[in-house]
Amino acid sequence: MSGFQDLQRAFAAHVRAPEAHPRPDDVPERRMRVYNELVFRTNEGLVGNAFPVLRSILDTRRWEDLVRAFLRYHASGTPLFQEVAGELVAFLEAGEHLPDGLPPFAAELAHYEWVELALAVDPAEADPGHADPNGDLLAGVPVLSPLAWPLAYRFPVHRIAPESQPDAPPGQPTWLVVHRNRHDAVRFTELNALSARLIALIAAEPAAGGTLLDRIAAESGADPAALRAEGARQMQNWRESDILIGTRHT
Repeated sequence: MSGFQDLQRAFAAHVRAPEAHPRPDDVPERRMRVYNELVFRTNEGLVGNAFPVLRSILDTRRWEDLVRAFLRYHASGTPLFQEVAGELVAFLEAGEHLPDGLPPFAAELAHYEWVELALAVDPAEADPGHADPNGDLLAGVPVLSPLAWPLAYRFPVHRIAPESQPDAPPGQPTWLVVHRNRHDAVRFTELNALSARLIALIAAEPAAGGTLLDRIAAESGADPAALRAEGARQMQNWRESDILIGTRHT
């Protein structure tokens, strides 16, 4: 058994990094090439389909270098095909053993592209029983949908394309909320600094909407009445788009 396990380890090491680990002596070279190509192309196809924008930005050499580095260095925590994309995001975010030539926004862009897939298959449900869908969003405690994820990036990831590639992050972060609505459609909504702060407070603190808006007005120096009016409109829009599912039951 130990000899077979040694062969398995040697076989797997060569498949993941043929240039670093010799082919097992007992495996013919022609057959080994088939396995090498199969493993690489399977993984390349999985992540290529998950990251179309990143794939379109990188030329073939840089893209294949990234996939090969991922296979060689990253210890995936799952064998499931649908979770391979998340493993590539983790590899990019760790920032170790990355190939040369990746753009500075690669990790954030990959995360942004992965989020849509992750939320589409998330088993959570926005159970209407968790909140009063018709509650007063100023007097009551707003409830964020479990299918609404606030996001913050250094780069404007939602605008990156082959013809639009920033060399450095702008002065202000990009705030987004991605959500899955009642029709199971995944949508992204761009936020400004104040609406991002409101979403963050709703997610973190069980307090009345009006109280949260007064706090933001004090923090920002904005006119409290104007901010309350705008905040009420914003929260109503979020409720209509299923970002908020209502107010906490009293």
